[in-house]
Amino acid sequence: MTAQHSFPKLVLGPFDWRDGESELDGVLSPADLAACVFATWSPKIGDPTVMGWATVASYLVVSMFAALVSFRITGRQRIFWLTLSALLLALAINKQLDLQSAMTAAGRCIAKAQGWYGERQSVQIKFIFSIIATSVLASLLLSWAMRRELVDIWLALIGLAFLLAFIAIRAAGFHHFDQFIGHEIGSIRMNWVIEIGGIAMIAANALYMLVRRSKNDLLAEFR
Repeated sequence: MTAQHSFPKLVLGPFDWRDGESELDGVLSPADLAACVFATWSPKIGDPTVMGWATVASYLVVSMFAALVSFRITGRQRIFWLTLSALLLALAINKQLDLQSAMTAAGRCIAKAQGWYGERQSVQIKFIFSIIATSVLASLLLSWAMRRELVDIWLALIGLAFLLAFIAIRAAGFHHFDQFIGHEIGSIRMNWVIEIGGIAMIAANALYMLVRRSKNDLLAEFR
């Protein structure tokens, strides 16, 4: 194959890959996929802006709130809040490692290897709808499993669904969605509204639980 540009040619097992629009020939092995991904992505600070670090701080603070709630309650709610705390900590780390970009790069490599990179938009749309459907289904199942506690955690569930759907759809690398979340209204970007909004819902729910628990403990002391 003759190179059409100056990008270096990488020989990865059964196929040749170029950092451009050319397609791969053959099936990707795990080693080939890793090599292809790391050729265009590397761990680095994903969002070094003030707002990026503020979002990381928000994840960490709300993760701490969720952990505090889990320490003060029992039963299934304790498991829910402890799991939520761990998940928010993982999302804080992901925010700056930008792991969803690695997923996007992996998808691009697979698309080129299988020859459907040119038709990737239809696949991305199907992926986005499947993510939305999965998020809704998971929320409904979790709501049913915790129906007795739902009155106490419904806002956190909505916030969690927002965050997971947002991150998964971003990983799809759909151009129109990237344009939407990059749109600014009065210097406020839509991705800030969605991501911080989801975090704020969880924070509000956790603070409500902490305040209510503190009031109950205080009343118990005076009985």
